[in-house]
Amino acid sequence: MTANFQIIDKEEVGSLSFPNQEVLGDAHQILQRKTDLERALTLGNLEHLKMKIYFEDDVSARVVETTVWGVTSDRIILKQGVVIPINRIHKII
Repeated sequence: MTANFQIIDKEEVGSLSFPNQEVLGDAHQILQRKTDLERALTLGNLEHLKMKIYFEDDVSARVVETTVWGVTSDRIILKQGVVIPINRIHKII
């Protein structure tokens, strides 16, 4: 699944546009994503560990490797206030 994702720099994420539709198909995947996001937040704040975030904007599937600094109810926050809507994230590794 992850082979079709285009690697981008974290600086490019701020210029992307995101539709409102959910990218995951079932409740189990959505619950797993929530768990993975909480783990990424903890690792980002405590260890400054970078995670690979697989997501989709309005053009294509992309992956960025960066630290997750914050998680709200509907988006994740990266460095410099850059955000990715949670409903556009496929997985976090």
